[in-house]
Amino acid sequence: MKPEELQPAIAGRFSNGVEPLETPFDIPQYRVDPEALLPLLEFLKASGFDMLLDVGGVDYYPRSPRFEVVYHLLDTKTRARVRLRCTPADDDPVVPTASHLWPSANPAEREVYDLFGVRFSGHPNLTRIMMPTDWAGHPLRKDYPLKGPREELEARYVAEKNRYHAPRLAEG
Repeated sequence: MKPEELQPAIAGRFSNGVEPLETPFDIPQYRVDPEALLPLLEFLKASGFDMLLDVGGVDYYPRSPRFEVVYHLLDTKTRARVRLRCTPADDDPVVPTASHLWPSANPAEREVYDLFGVRFSGHPNLTRIMMPTDWAGHPLRKDYPLKGPREELEARYVAEKNRYHAPRLAEG
């Protein structure tokens, strides 16, 4: 699909839940509600956007809506690109998975889940991919403690408060 045909096609098909956004770039972008995301992704794939370049997460805390899941798609025939910015609810961030449309979405969605806590409904293996399985919290959230879970532990010695503090060596 040619870039100039994209806006009218999306506007005609998706009147609710999809709105175009102003952008200084050549790539058109749309804000998408989670309910409209899967039908829009299916439409774009059928329209020639056959490559999912990236799925990423953003935390705009303290703004509301707080989270965004950003999709970058490419039509390999025309080299047209499109960016979708999906904004899930703040209290329970859930968006549908795209892993059945593009297998490359599987690890990218797991990464967004692991680091931001956004869940992907229908994902075949939504488990941590970067952090240990017993890790508490999601480290790229803006309200995450700067020192991680250790910040809440009480240290017995000054050296335990800072992992970069070099231990003193015994003299002699």
